[in-house]
Amino acid sequence: MKKILAALALSACAAAPAFAAGCALTVEANDMMQFNTKSITVPKECKSFSLTLKHTGKMPKTAMGHNLVVTTAADLTAVNADGMKAGAAADYVKKDDARVISHTKVIGGGESTTIEIPVAKIKAGTDYSFFCSFPGHAGIMKGALKLGV
Repeated sequence: MKKILAALALSACAAAPAFAAGCALTVEANDMMQFNTKSITVPKECKSFSLTLKHTGKMPKTAMGHNLVVTTAADLTAVNADGMKAGAAADYVKKDDARVISHTKVIGGGESTTIEIPVAKIKAGTDYSFFCSFPGHAGIMKGALKLGV
């Protein structure tokens, strides 16, 4: 009986890191204005989804900065336009914009930053996007984000 309980406890501990790893993702951005993925699936079992943006380029944030903004696909264009008006000091995201689910700060080459996305804000059946709101980047640097089934 002790062996069975020990085996069960061991398997539960081994499964925990795999589940936790499913609630986190790293997205890379480079000096060629590209993310390394066009889609992100957020597991519905997660309460919070940790998203790390890693800038693999060498250029500074003033020349080739990147951020990652999450919003509905329908709001992407308007959120991006308002972000450009907000400027660099606001990381190209309008302050307290209710349309923004989450966003990182703007980073330059060799830097990284992490955000938490509250999974309760992602609804099944709604199209979401992630994009870089640095001026001129959103046309190329964007992708789809969805809630897993």
